[in-house]
Amino acid sequence: MKSIVKQLSLFELELTKTNPEKIVLPKGYKGLAAFHKYWGKKPIECLAFLIENLTEKGDIVLDPFLGSGLVAREAVIRERRFIGIDINPVAVELSNLLVNLPNPDILKKALDELEISVKSEIYKTYLLEDGKFATHYLWHGNELNSVWHLSPRRNESDKRIPTNYDYQVFKQFEGYEPKIPRPIKLFQNSRINTNDTLTLKDLFTGRALHNIDLLLNAIHKQPDSIKSALLLSLTAASGQMSKMVFAITGRGKTKSEPTNKIEVGSWVIGYWRPTLHFEINVWNCFIKRANSLLKSIQEDEFKKGYCVSKRLTDVIDNKADVAIFQGDNRKVLNNCPNETISLILTDPPHSDRIPYLELSEMWNSLIDKEPDFSQEIVVSNARSRLKDKKLYLHEMTEFMQTATRILKPSGILALFFNARDADSWKFLKEVIPFSDKLQFKGLFPMNYSANSVIQDNRKGGLKNDFVLIYQKPGNEDHIKLIFLEKLPNWSKEIPNIHSK
Repeated sequence: MKSIVKQLSLFELELTKTNPEKIVLPKGYKGLAAFHKYWGKKPIECLAFLIENLTEKGDIVLDPFLGSGLVAREAVIRERRFIGIDINPVAVELSNLLVNLPNPDILKKALDELEISVKSEIYKTYLLEDGKFATHYLWHGNELNSVWHLSPRRNESDKRIPTNYDYQVFKQFEGYEPKIPRPIKLFQNSRINTNDTLTLKDLFTGRALHNIDLLLNAIHKQPDSIKSALLLSLTAASGQMSKMVFAITGRGKTKSEPTNKIEVGSWVIGYWRPTLHFEINVWNCFIKRANSLLKSIQEDEFKKGYCVSKRLTDVIDNKADVAIFQGDNRKVLNNCPNETISLILTDPPHSDRIPYLELSEMWNSLIDKEPDFSQEIVVSNARSRLKDKKLYLHEMTEFMQTATRILKPSGILALFFNARDADSWKFLKEVIPFSDKLQFKGLFPMNYSANSVIQDNRKGGLKNDFVLIYQKPGNEDHIKLIFLEKLPNWSKEIPNIHSK
């Protein structure tokens, strides 16, 4: 009885930190959670709520599909041990950063050194006829529409008609061959507008590639302790450096009211190269993102360092706080003993919704990491990958079987999932039926944190994910789940999605 009272009082204390109402109306991302543009982030409020109420300090939380790394951070700052796995190298780098933040003074020194060594060289490539420097070029296909010089405070704008001088500066880099560590390797996939002949020269101007090379060369001269943070800053900014930054016309950027202004958009999901697009000063893109990281680290209220190991057993034996691995989680978890994990909190691939690994190829080429596409659990529209729904269902079933084995008695699997078709739900609804090994307890909707123009306007776009709760039978089943049953729109039924 004492243990029950203790858990209830702990719940009441923690609930004041993460109220269930925040799950219904989550805020947008800020600070470290907003630093990188990694795909498919889940609301911090929901992650925090689940970790606080389904585990105790010292318990092991596992995320076998790391993605943005936010689960890793939310677990360790709450003094839970953590194991994370992802097939995507940039996800692993980002997760490591979030649980092992660099010293802000060292990062600031590195940024100052980069400014001295490469800023002026990069700026030379954006020189205007009057000695000022361009911040933006507005292109319509291969025709330069206008050249922008925006003041640092953005309270003054200077938009010019292009001159022959502007074209001459640009043409100096037309044939530039990038020295970026490795070329991108993509597939024929109409879903994200890629093909197997796509190169970095299709995605960036020669001038941008030249300047990215300057940055990479300077970054690799920095100490290893700070290099990853700088490379991640570059990847986070790379979309805005590309030809994929669309120009917003006919409506305001923050309001949908009609306007005659042309405003700067952003890189959206996929490798779309709009006819009307911006080319943006590479240094400005990089330093803005890097300073955002620096500011977030300086303002971080959790200053504790964590013991990070490369051995899964070190976390299990309580010799380390964190272990993060790149690779196929089914293989990594072969080394995980039975009944050791208290909570598996994860966002697996949602059938054929978004192919994160293919989308991350640009980032992985910049950090010189090469993923094993063959091991990814996903449904891909790239037919050459042979990643269809049948294989996806088989591989997700394997994952669920592994999850069942390694969960402690009364342990929880909290799975973030949604899909538009019944086939994608099969591994949850049919392949893993109610059993004495892992039981479906219920679900609740988890609204997305940030509004998206694309998501809001895309026909059939999903507005939320579901958090599906599975539990391994044990002696404390009711204690752990009683709080979840009070959540808004809690249901004990998997959504009735009809086959198409």
